[in-house]
Amino acid sequence: MDEENDSSVAPTPEASTAPEPFSLPAEPAFETVPLDAWQKIRQLALRQLDRFVSLEPKVLQGDDVDAIHDIRVASRRLQQVLDLIYSPPPREMRKLRRKIRRCRRALGEVRNCDVLAQRVERVLASKRTSRREIWEAIRHYLRQRRAESFQQGVRKLSRVNLAGFYVRLREHLDSGGVIRRPGHLAPPSDPATELAPEHFYERIDQSLDRVWQAFEAQLAQSERDPRAPVFHGVRIAAKRVRYLIEVIHAFGVPGSADTLAWLRNLQQHLGDWHDLEVLEQMMIEMVARPEFLREHLEIAMGAEKLILRNRALKKGYEEKYFRITLDSAGFRRVKEWVDYVRSSPSAAFAKA
Repeated sequence: MDEENDSSVAPTPEASTAPEPFSLPAEPAFETVPLDAWQKIRQLALRQLDRFVSLEPKVLQGDDVDAIHDIRVASRRLQQVLDLIYSPPPREMRKLRRKIRRCRRALGEVRNCDVLAQRVERVLASKRTSRREIWEAIRHYLRQRRAESFQQGVRKLSRVNLAGFYVRLREHLDSGGVIRRPGHLAPPSDPATELAPEHFYERIDQSLDRVWQAFEAQLAQSERDPRAPVFHGVRIAAKRVRYLIEVIHAFGVPGSADTLAWLRNLQQHLGDWHDLEVLEQMMIEMVARPEFLREHLEIAMGAEKLILRNRALKKGYEEKYFRITLDSAGFRRVKEWVDYVRSSPSAAFAKA
């Protein structure tokens, strides 16, 4: 995202052309289940598992910003595929799922510091940058926070034991999605541990219904209660929808690419808003330290002016957020597509 002067970027203008309404394909004459459907989904899970675990050495090096971002994205994608395979998840899968979440959260603040540091470097690289002393103080503070949060994150990551996690989860996926414990076999009729072909469309419907209902609920709440935690909830809910639809897109379902494009645009917009929100929090924490106020009072006063300007920019992002969601043409088109896949998954996959 480009910088304007020495502050954050203002919202970009909306596209001038609205997307065409989604055209529903005709219902097929008979229902078929792709013979290799579950195998393909297991392969997607294995691919994300391999990527997730393979990134740990790069993350531990400490200076690979992309690796920290990539392992968090891989964790979300892996988690979403597992939620599709194991629904509801058995006890052991819930434990493995918590390990994925702990890894992602262990690196959350590190990622925030990396994103903000890149933003500050772009500001300082501008020849028109004013308040340089303030931005340099922010850069110094971010470097301190990053170093501290990275050390904490590495300790948390080491407690997860990703090698053991990888072996156990790989065993489950290689066994066809069946949870096996020493000396015990999963009941053959247990839908939580069996990947029967007849369950495929039902599972797609249930999973899409679950994430979409949660997304719509967050959208409605943001209209009633436009506070930062609620906007953040929309952002997380949109990611879950997106990563599930990526699985559907892997089957070539018509309309999935356009739906993903809309979700990526929304996610990017909310991500830019989130960067401003975290930047504000970091600046407040920086100037709130008594020793900083004593030694750098003028910088603290200048930072407060930046915080006020940052809030005005956030307001612009929030206003645009409402324009591109809820009653927008793009959102209606996405909703039509989701309703179609939920009501007729066999028709959607038959057109792939």
